[in-house]
Amino acid sequence: MKREYWIILIVYIAMQLSSAVGIPGLMFLFGYLGINQGLVVPYWLIFSFTLALIIILFILRKEMKKARLDERRGTSFGFSAVWAVAGVFLALFAQSLAANIERLIGVEMGSENTQQILTIIESFPLAILVSSVIGPILEEIVFRKIIFGSLHKRLNFFFSALISSVIFALAHMEPEHILLYSAMGFTFAFLYVKTKHILVPIFAHVAMNTLVVVIQSVYKDEINEIIREAEAIQNFIGGFL
Repeated sequence: MKREYWIILIVYIAMQLSSAVGIPGLMFLFGYLGINQGLVVPYWLIFSFTLALIIILFILRKEMKKARLDERRGTSFGFSAVWAVAGVFLALFAQSLAANIERLIGVEMGSENTQQILTIIESFPLAILVSSVIGPILEEIVFRKIIFGSLHKRLNFFFSALISSVIFALAHMEPEHILLYSAMGFTFAFLYVKTKHILVPIFAHVAMNTLVVVIQSVYKDEINEIIREAEAIQNFIGGFL
């Protein structure tokens, strides 16, 4: 793996762990300045994710410039554009399929991680930039371009996608939904290999996250009711079995 890639991984991990120091520090500063401390978490998320993205893009600046000059490495714009749009529906299908499998094997429906994100967005709408834009860009660079890309140079698609997708899933700190996140990881890895453009899985990931956040924000009550009804049916059937 390139030296630059190791630095990017360190930056990404540091960003993920930075809240342990950053949030208490910002709490103290906001308290001292008399600013609403309820906004500490969204402020820190926006700051840390944005800073990490800037640093990572700076590290990759030469590689991005080289990629633009050597367009023969990738596929045509039209081909990539079609797969970028199709990739959104492919990712949603993979997510839906994995969610149904999880439900059948008894995994509780709903994601605590998603609910926390929605709560943060409700308190500070600008935080949607982290969940829907900056976060997906960072994840595609780290998990697809760097981890999957490095593994794919030595292993076939299935094993490199499997390993990188499991790491991607575990990074979300919801091991009960490892199948759900892995299915998404597989989809984005497929899009990357199919088009040879990291912008394609980035677009699909950004669009999917934005769509999910918007739908769950607008139809929050209806979705919670559907989940409760599905769990009630599951428990009813389980009673007979």
